[in-house]
Amino acid sequence: MHPFVEGVFAQKFLTGNDYASQPAHAGFFSRLFPSLSFYSRLFGGPVRWLCSKAAKGQCDDSAWVHASVWVADLMENIGCPIEVQGMDAINEVDGPCLFVANHMSTLETFMLPGMIRPRRPVTFVVKKSLTTMPFFGPVMCSRDPIVVGRTNPREDLTAVLEGGLERLKKGISIIVFPQSTRSLNFDQSHFNSIGVKLARKAGVPVVPLALKTDAWGQGRKIKELGPIRPGMPVRYCFAKPMHVQGQGKEEHAAVCQHIASHLEEWIQKDGANDSQPPQRAVQA
Repeated sequence: MHPFVEGVFAQKFLTGNDYASQPAHAGFFSRLFPSLSFYSRLFGGPVRWLCSKAAKGQCDDSAWVHASVWVADLMENIGCPIEVQGMDAINEVDGPCLFVANHMSTLETFMLPGMIRPRRPVTFVVKKSLTTMPFFGPVMCSRDPIVVGRTNPREDLTAVLEGGLERLKKGISIIVFPQSTRSLNFDQSHFNSIGVKLARKAGVPVVPLALKTDAWGQGRKIKELGPIRPGMPVRYCFAKPMHVQGQGKEEHAAVCQHIASHLEEWIQKDGANDSQPPQRAVQA
């Protein structure tokens, strides 16, 4: 058994197809100052711990999963219940695959390793700025991500196709956010088909992923440090794997439909973290 699936903590999301938080109630200080409470625990806990591992060259898969689940626990403890659906899809492919998702906040970058890595090797396609950030940069670099600049679409496409093929051949699945920026709204015209193109070129399946993570908002000055909204659920839904046929237009449309339909349902049910600044997506 791999070390990152041993122990109760690292098995948090190994609950079959679905996961739902147990009822939790935030303390008085967390209710009064939710963002301050959360970020003090985040930077004093998993971020500090994982950075120390990275500095020693010990930021391995076990540490990555442990810190990921730790962040999920912090969200639950601040009063944000987590619901995950369709995790069986992660296991339904024999080899590597492409997870194609919308991008809403920093939270999915922290949480997804805890769901996916215990089931299969995985890394991210990330923008270059995430690899140079204090604290988070060394951790992300240790995960051997595919890095894009978000300024030259042609160069980004080449980086994703070449870097993606290299990692997929090694059996490493890839998480890609085709939106060029984090956004509350899902606009299909700003959701490029780079994930489907890579899956078609590599001959691997696509697993669509819809997520709603705006309980962790976007900051006005520092996007990664936005307001935390207790009581707002965090939601993920994986769809069944799809093999890309032809040019992949139908599969890309299916990914977009999966995301758009779930977001519409979730926003009607949960509302939105309207404390976030307005976002304007730019085609990548």
